[in-house]
Amino acid sequence: MAGGSNILELIPFIAGAFIAFSIGSNDTSNSYGISIGCGILSFRRAIYLLFFLVFLGIVLQGQKVMRTVGSELVDLNIHIISISLIISSIAIILSNWKKLPVSSHQAIVSSLVGSGLAFGVSVDFNTLIRIVESWVISPVSAFFASVIVYRIMESVVSKMPPLKVERAVRYLLLLSGSLIAYNTGANELATALGPIVCYGLLTPLQAGIAGTALLWLGAYLLGSRVVETVGKGITSLDPFSGFSAQMGAGISVLLFTSLGMPISTTYCIIGGVTGVGILKSTKTIRSPFLKKIFLSWVITPLTAMILGYSISSLLA
Repeated sequence: MAGGSNILELIPFIAGAFIAFSIGSNDTSNSYGISIGCGILSFRRAIYLLFFLVFLGIVLQGQKVMRTVGSELVDLNIHIISISLIISSIAIILSNWKKLPVSSHQAIVSSLVGSGLAFGVSVDFNTLIRIVESWVISPVSAFFASVIVYRIMESVVSKMPPLKVERAVRYLLLLSGSLIAYNTGANELATALGPIVCYGLLTPLQAGIAGTALLWLGAYLLGSRVVETVGKGITSLDPFSGFSAQMGAGISVLLFTSLGMPISTTYCIIGGVTGVGILKSTKTIRSPFLKKIFLSWVITPLTAMILGYSISSLLA
């Protein structure tokens, strides 16, 4: 029995490793996709910056989101954690392979709830409602925050010489991308590792070190695929617009992280990019691609919850 229990506890580690790897392959685009798309930063430099800032984020601010997902949402057991993380990792890797941004939060939270319902454990629906509300509000808030940042920047730079503007915007774009990278650790990776930490399989520091290393590996090996999608797929971005979109998204994610809500950095970035694109001209928005992203936003949580419930029902 003890041997079987030990083997069972290995599954969350393996699945969690896949999740961290997948976030790296998917979320490099969130942090530095626009900088890379605008030619400001090389892909190699971007992933090294990502490593440092993700680690900083999960160590300094990740535990609040971990508690929401790992303690407050579902009364976890080892089967629920294993099934949910396996489903989530497969969903994220498949979406990345299709070159579509996907929310790891939606996959993880939904499969945890589906699996928890099948096993008959306590599920806190008030927490679930707050999380879903955050999923809806966060991209919208990123949309409007990006528009406000764009308007403020427009007013400021109109009084500056062009060469000075170009140099300032390049630095600001790196700053906004770095804010997103920090949020990836504080929110995205914290969501993935929350069940493992709160169940006592790893300490927060152990999870932070291992998770950041695996995230970096995912970014190094597969991150360049989705970079092209967010950086260029929705609308063409110049450095000025890219900064506004990223800063708006970064502010939004940081706000929800401070509230302990697991929200998608991916969809906040998309909200920010769309806001700036519409502000410039609705003709610059590639609507068919945006519709595909919206469908993914709806289908991912539903599929994850159904799979979590179905697979868990067979084992319960």
